[in-house]
Amino acid sequence: MDQIARKVKQWIDEKKDPRSAHWQAGLEAIMERFFADIEPGRLIPVYPLEEKDLSVFKKVLEQLDLSPGLLAAFLPPFVADAIVPPDSAGELVRIEKGKPSYKIIILRPGKEDRMICIECSEYASRPGADIFQSGALLGSFDYDTHDACISELPKITRAHIWEKNKWERKDYISYTMNWFEKTEYLGKAGVPVNENYSFLHSPTVIKSNRIDALFLLIYEGLHKRFQDSEDLYKELKAIGVKAESKEMRLSAYNTLAQNHILDLLNVVKELELIDFTSFTNTENEGFKNEFARTARELVADLDAEYTRQ
Repeated sequence: MDQIARKVKQWIDEKKDPRSAHWQAGLEAIMERFFADIEPGRLIPVYPLEEKDLSVFKKVLEQLDLSPGLLAAFLPPFVADAIVPPDSAGELVRIEKGKPSYKIIILRPGKEDRMICIECSEYASRPGADIFQSGALLGSFDYDTHDACISELPKITRAHIWEKNKWERKDYISYTMNWFEKTEYLGKAGVPVNENYSFLHSPTVIKSNRIDALFLLIYEGLHKRFQDSEDLYKELKAIGVKAESKEMRLSAYNTLAQNHILDLLNVVKELELIDFTSFTNTENEGFKNEFARTARELVADLDAEYTRQ
């Protein structure tokens, strides 16, 4: 008997409703299948999105607010259409067969895994969310329209699946960077964020101030971008080949780093994520120092990457 089947048996033995027990187990099995592709704290599509899927995904991405350890999968119709509750569980059916389904599955791993399954298709007869734990249906939320369902996602996730344990520094950084990454991707202000957990909005959560927090955001964002970019590897190699000395190479890396820093600072300014006009004289001086220090850190990262190639 596999692990999922053992869970179902245990839940039923504990007098949980067999319908909700089987449905939660089925949802867990789906998540288990995609674990290798899912990144904690981020909404990940589990199948390539078509153009019609992308607009729904962006709406959900904008509103869905995840704490850093949650696992979240976005299921477009190609996958979601085949995922249906047990025939006996009519109260869990939210969309008619044959209609394109868009589902979000969120898992909070732990001693007792908690899950939310959300149907947010515009074709759903009952768009909404169902919350499960230990094989039991804890509650459901129904909405008149899929837009209403999507707009309520921050409230649903924060109230019913957010991690309540004490956060560490890395958790605040992960949460803030995931929010900033999708804000930059969507190119719009007002993406929901719990300001009490964002180090950009509340620098004290990482024992910092707003200038240091701003440049931590810039450094973390660019460090990840540089690590993930194949184009950057080619650019680094080209710079290294052209440079006649290490000094020339480092100078070129410094220019590259400063340009990228300015690009991200422009994003922060254009989206009004920080009010630069409110900086004090001391903060303006700190801004200059942190800009230079962040550039130096990035240059060191770039050169280390180049020498590893």
